[in-house]
Amino acid sequence: MKREIYVFNDGEIRRKDNTLLFETEESKKYIPVEEVNNIWFFGEVTLNKSFLDFVSQKEICLHFFNYYGYYSGSFYPREHLNSGYVILKQAENYLDYEKRMVLAREIIKTAAKNILVILKYYNSRGVDLEYRIDSIAEKLDKMRDVKTIEQLMALEGNIRDEYYSCFNKIIKNPDFEFRTRSKRPPLDNINSLISFGNAIMYTTVLGEIYQTQLDPRIGYLHATNERRFTLNLDIAEIFKPIIVDRTIFSLLNKGTITDKDFEKDFNGILISEKGRKKFLEEYNGKLDTAIKHPYLNLNVSYKRLIRLELYKIQKHITENQPYQGFVARW
Repeated sequence: MKREIYVFNDGEIRRKDNTLLFETEESKKYIPVEEVNNIWFFGEVTLNKSFLDFVSQKEICLHFFNYYGYYSGSFYPREHLNSGYVILKQAENYLDYEKRMVLAREIIKTAAKNILVILKYYNSRGVDLEYRIDSIAEKLDKMRDVKTIEQLMALEGNIRDEYYSCFNKIIKNPDFEFRTRSKRPPLDNINSLISFGNAIMYTTVLGEIYQTQLDPRIGYLHATNERRFTLNLDIAEIFKPIIVDRTIFSLLNKGTITDKDFEKDFNGILISEKGRKKFLEEYNGKLDTAIKHPYLNLNVSYKRLIRLELYKIQKHITENQPYQGFVARW
């Protein structure tokens, strides 16, 4: 798998012969394009059309975050693998409501099952989460009978609320307390980590979609409307508990991230540059972790699992192979 590059410094990035050059006031750094899958920019960066043409040719996605760590947008190069047939099948499975429900239901059920994997793991290690596990399992069972996307989303929202209520039991760090989910701005440190981590996950999945024949604009759980991309939001639901949330728990329970890694001057709480770097180091460690695939009998990384999930969606819509989402084994 190709590497992910994260740029925090301010500077200029441009094409230099057959590679990329990132230049700041203090240094120059060459980036070998053949080894790069995505580049994330967190600093103020100057670039030009020649650079964009070059990264498009090299099939590199760019993701931009503003000064406050909020996701601004992505440069998604000209599609190189898109198939007209696959796009038509994607649209067919969205426009036919029953077909859309099949995919949406399986996506959200898989996300709920992965939440239960997390809770059962900590419950088995002395954290009393039995009540929440039973309650979420009941809501998961109800998903079989719902008839609309809105009902699915409502159940998912209830499950998330119950899940988040477990965070204070899972996190054994007295400096961090989770109250309620809040966004733009996050109102506490944990919300800041969740929002940042989810944004990174959305762009990670988007980069993986680019390596398939699927169109990121056609999702199933999230409505295809004014949003630029929706399929990445769908697939991210599956992996947020087992990658983003586990990253947060690990960082806080180990004391790797502390209260000093947050800024409190923007009508909310934002993770600092130092904190973001710590998060991304742990996050990438999770992405690179290899596990035994239950069906392929091979060791695959979590990042590769995201790509495999997309292939399963594609086979569902083009070859009528029923989609079954990936449920983690801790």
